[in-house]
Amino acid sequence: MSTPWLHIVGIGEDGMAGLSAATRAVVEAADVIIGGDRHHLLSDAVAAERIAWPSPFDALIDTLEGLRGKRVVVLATGDPLWFSVGARIGRAITPAEITYHPQLSAFQLAAARMGWSMADVETLTVHGRPVEQMIAFIQPAQRLLILTTGCETPGQIAAFLTERGFGDSPMSVLAAMGGDNEVRFDGIAREWAHEVPAFNTLAVDCVAAPDAALLPRVPGLADDLFQHDGTMTKAEVRAATLAKLMPMRGALLWDVGAGCGSVAIEWMRSARYARAVGIEPRADRRTMAAANALALGTPRLELIDGEVPGALVGLEAPDAVFIGGGLSVETFEGCWAALKPLGRLVANAVTLESEAVQIDLHRRHGGALVKLQVNRAEPVGRLTGWRPLMPVTQWSLVKR
Repeated sequence: MSTPWLHIVGIGEDGMAGLSAATRAVVEAADVIIGGDRHHLLSDAVAAERIAWPSPFDALIDTLEGLRGKRVVVLATGDPLWFSVGARIGRAITPAEITYHPQLSAFQLAAARMGWSMADVETLTVHGRPVEQMIAFIQPAQRLLILTTGCETPGQIAAFLTERGFGDSPMSVLAAMGGDNEVRFDGIAREWAHEVPAFNTLAVDCVAAPDAALLPRVPGLADDLFQHDGTMTKAEVRAATLAKLMPMRGALLWDVGAGCGSVAIEWMRSARYARAVGIEPRADRRTMAAANALALGTPRLELIDGEVPGALVGLEAPDAVFIGGGLSVETFEGCWAALKPLGRLVANAVTLESEAVQIDLHRRHGGALVKLQVNRAEPVGRLTGWRPLMPVTQWSLVKR
C-alpha cells in the first residue's frame, strides 16, 4: 500500500493560526510548499522551498510527480475537495498517496454569515469558468452561493438576474471571510453598483417578479426561448426525448443533427455537469445553437461542423446519443458502436424514409418504437381549434 507523501491543506484567512495543531505541524515540516501568492503570504513564517501555481495549471501534476521523495504540501483555500484543486490532483495521483486537511469552505462561511441552511442552497462555482453557467440555476425562491471569478462577476450575475425578471433579488458579496479584513457588500440585482474585491463569494436570494422568466431544469422549455428557423424538436417531443435519453450527472450526449441545440441544451440543464457535443453541418444553425447555449446557461456546449458518420471519428465515447436528423443505417451503426454499455440511443423521424430505416433497425435491434402526435390549441378565426404538429416516430433503446 502506498504511503502518503503529499498533503493538500486547506487554509483560511486566519492563516496558520486557524489550522489544527496536527495540520500546522505538517505544514511546518514541509520541504516544498505549492500554492498561490495569497497562500504563501498566509504561511510565510514557514521555512520551505516555495513553488507558485504552474502555468498552464495542468502542469501541476508533472510538478508534483517530480517532487516524489520530498515532504510536499499543496495549500488551497478552505476545503480542497469542494470546487478546488484537491479533486484535480486526486484524479491523477493515487488517493492512498494523499492526505487531505480540510478547513471550513467559503460556502460554509458564507452560509453562516447569511444564516442559510446548507441543505437548502445551491452551491456553484464560476471561478475560471463561464459565468453564464449559473443562469440554469435562476429559479423563484432559490438561494445560490457562488464562488466568483473576479470583481466584475457579481455585476454580470446581477445583469443576468435583472434580464430574466429577478431584479429584486437580494445579493451579498462576502470577501476575506474569517480574517481581519473581512468585508460585506449588500444590494439588489437591478441596482447593483458595488466595487468588490476580486476574491469573493456571492450569495443570491432569487426573487421572481410576476413576469419573470420561468426556466425549469426539467425538459420541455417553450420553443420561443430558443432561436430557431422552425426546424427543431418541439417542446412536447423534446420532453419525451430527454426522458428516454436519461440525463445523468457528468454524462456525455452526442446530439447528431443538433440544429438550434435544443435537445443538447436541455440535456445539460437537466443534470449537474452533464456534457454535450452537437454535430451540425450548417453554420447558421451552429450560430443559433451557440447563442441559445449562452442564453440558457449551458455555455460549454461543444459544436462540431461535420457530416455523420465521418464527424464521429475521434470523439469521446458517449453515454447517450440523440439522432434528430439524417438517420441512416451507417449513422446508427457508428453511434451504436461508440456508445458505452448502458448507453441510451434515441432517434426521431418525421419523414417516411427515416421511419422506414427506424422500422428496419427496430426489427434487428429491438427497443421501443412510438408514434408521438401533438396538437396545440390555436385561434381559428374568432374561435379556437386544434392544430396538429407533424407526427414524430421515436425509436429508443438501451445498449446492454
